[in-house]
Amino acid sequence: MSTATKVRTLTMAEAVSEGISQEMERDNRVFVMGEDIGKYGGIFSATTGLLDKFGPDRIMDTPISETGFMGTAIGAAAEGLRPISELMFVDFFGVCFDQIYNHLAKNTYMSGGNVKLPVVITTGIGGGYNDAAQHSQCLYATFAHMPGLKVVVPSNAYDAKGLMIQAIRDDNPVVFMYHKGIMGLSWMSYFEGSTNEVPAEPYTIPFGQAKVVREGKDLTIVTLSQMVQKSLLAADKLAAEGIDVEIVDLRTLVPLDKETVLRSVGKTGRVLIADEDYLSFGVSGEIAAIIAEQLNHLQLKAPVRRLAVPDVPIPFSRPLEQFAIPQVDSIADAVRALMQLNLD
Repeated sequence: MSTATKVRTLTMAEAVSEGISQEMERDNRVFVMGEDIGKYGGIFSATTGLLDKFGPDRIMDTPISETGFMGTAIGAAAEGLRPISELMFVDFFGVCFDQIYNHLAKNTYMSGGNVKLPVVITTGIGGGYNDAAQHSQCLYATFAHMPGLKVVVPSNAYDAKGLMIQAIRDDNPVVFMYHKGIMGLSWMSYFEGSTNEVPAEPYTIPFGQAKVVREGKDLTIVTLSQMVQKSLLAADKLAAEGIDVEIVDLRTLVPLDKETVLRSVGKTGRVLIADEDYLSFGVSGEIAAIIAEQLNHLQLKAPVRRLAVPDVPIPFSRPLEQFAIPQVDSIADAVRALMQLNLD
């Protein structure tokens, strides 16, 4: 980073909005559509200030019709525009599932590459604030399972801006998923580690590059999104007990940086995969399988372990929700237990 680069501290919401704004200034084909993204600025503030700057022709509030505006985005992209379509909560994807899965994800392939669909779907994920079963899921594994979609899940403001600009410039469909609990909103409890220094100038972060956000020698935590912030807090607690934890932030699921994961786990010999998505058939199982297939028993000191949401709808009750979603203490407890295990 040059000395001329201006750096400020931004929340993740501010960083996302700034990234969109700078790409809209650079490329007049970029526009945003979705529910409450105009005057309201997006329910999670991802489009705050954009309506005043670009007007209603490029910042379009839509009716409550996810199928309608998702299909409109696909058609606009096929005709050469670069739409950003906000799906307010990821849980609502079922309403427009056909548009996403059978059209957005497949039409470039089915046209032999002749139809490019540079659509960015932005969507809020995650629980922790008592919004119950239909507004609190992550579901990134669902999108990562669909060939044809790139899946981006930032954990902090710096990454959010760089990954957003990269997403808008990509000629492929990108699902950009931000956890509500780390957007930095005053009305929601969030983790301060997600608010960090962000350059004022545009920059990109390439997809498929995980980041080691904490170096350690005893055990690796592989994680993403808000679980990165929780894992960092757990690692601080464990350091006081003499346990040195390394943390890998995946940043993108598609493409997935397997090499960084394998390098870290090969170094420490122990791994906990911490995930806020459901346990079965998800990210934690995929990462565990990759490690099992690529590393031999001599490189692993203990069995691979997973910590994720049990296979139940996210409860509305705060104590039950806190129990279902992995927390700082449950991450620390899982690490302590794993440190006692050995492969004989």
